[in-house]
Amino acid sequence: MKGVVFLDRDGTLIVESGYLSDPALLCEIGGASESLVRLSLAGYVLAVVSNQAGLARGKFREEQMDAVHDAFVAHFRARGVSFDAVEYCPHHPEGVVERYRRACECRKPAPGMALAVLQRIGAPASCGIWVVGDKISDILMGKRIGAVTILVATGYGESERVAGERMGVRPDMFLPSIREAADWILSGGDSG
Repeated sequence: MKGVVFLDRDGTLIVESGYLSDPALLCEIGGASESLVRLSLAGYVLAVVSNQAGLARGKFREEQMDAVHDAFVAHFRARGVSFDAVEYCPHHPEGVVERYRRACECRKPAPGMALAVLQRIGAPASCGIWVVGDKISDILMGKRIGAVTILVATGYGESERVAGERMGVRPDMFLPSIREAADWILSGGDSG
């Protein structure tokens, strides 16, 4: 295991389309699968961690979420990508669906999903960790687990970069897309 790369889903690997509830609308961001294959072949563990508050907000039902999840995994598998973990948080403290309405430790920026993955895969303490996403919540989660953080310009990335700077939150790198993020990781990129 060369390291663990945590990846956001919407806006990072697939086109951000709001509360995605129809698997037919799933669209890969250019170069994502190729980039993930390269990372995997180089020995990196690939883990997707995604907030999916659409369940809590009543924007889609569980079976719709499951259909999108299955289509997402199948899409990348068909292109040679095998994720080591795919996790999502359905919660939101202001949700309208009571079952999912709560504050939790898994919703990014909380580190719960990432910590659970690290424990499950048995990542050694010396293992390098990167987080790639298009939101400041991804960057904050990464900082909480001691990861090198990469904000990508796809999805909400550009507006989130500006908002993050106003809050004093900066990623270690800001790059155009997952393609450049993978290149940077593979070149030995770190915050130093």
